[in-house]
Amino acid sequence: MSGRSVVSFSGVDSCLSSLKSCQSYINSGMDITTNVALDLVEHQNDLEEVNEMEKVMLDYAAMSRDVSHYMQAVEDTVNQIKREKPETVPHLKDLVQEKFMTLEETNNDLQLKRNEKFVHFKEQLKQMKIQFGVPLDAGESQANEQVDEDLTVTQSQMNFICPITQEEMKKPVRNKTCGHTYEEEAILKIIMHKEKQKKKACCPQIGCYNTDVKRSDLVPDEALKRLIDHRKKHSQSTQ
Repeated sequence: MSGRSVVSFSGVDSCLSSLKSCQSYINSGMDITTNVALDLVEHQNDLEEVNEMEKVMLDYAAMSRDVSHYMQAVEDTVNQIKREKPETVPHLKDLVQEKFMTLEETNNDLQLKRNEKFVHFKEQLKQMKIQFGVPLDAGESQANEQVDEDLTVTQSQMNFICPITQEEMKKPVRNKTCGHTYEEEAILKIIMHKEKQKKKACCPQIGCYNTDVKRSDLVPDEALKRLIDHRKKHSQSTQ
């Protein structure tokens, strides 16, 4: 019978579960912050407050990065122990901390600005500013020299129409890969139908070459939804 110590990972599993919950809370916080910023732009409130929301988003991005690094450190430590099968039970906390600090040494501000939710926040914010006539800041103006045609005519009814249902969208989602928007329920039905056939879903926008639309590619287009709602209210008030 081997005298090798048996390492229990039940505590580690609990730790990872807690970290995943924390990451979920951070994501929810970023979604709420995005909506607050869009509210401020829509009602043309103090732009300083909008800038504060951007700082909050960067703080959330930093927290998300730290949580991701700690989760990776825990997983790397578990994999190392399983691979090496040490004779004595190692001090897991010290091993995880060492790996975590190594990952943290690679931190830089550019990573935060590349955070997926922060990028989405900036895109939505810029779209709202353009459509509601709010001045862009210096960085946004420079990046906006080549504005996509779809964005410049967003307020036309045609861009409010789902390419699947041919009806005005109520809950638009944008494809991160090709940039096209669809009614959420309609595109999800297509994806599920193709999954049952074990096939890939193609983007339904005419002329699009994206042949692999996935659920993970879809993000809520809150800015477009607000523009649609705004147009409806304006239309009703003028009738």
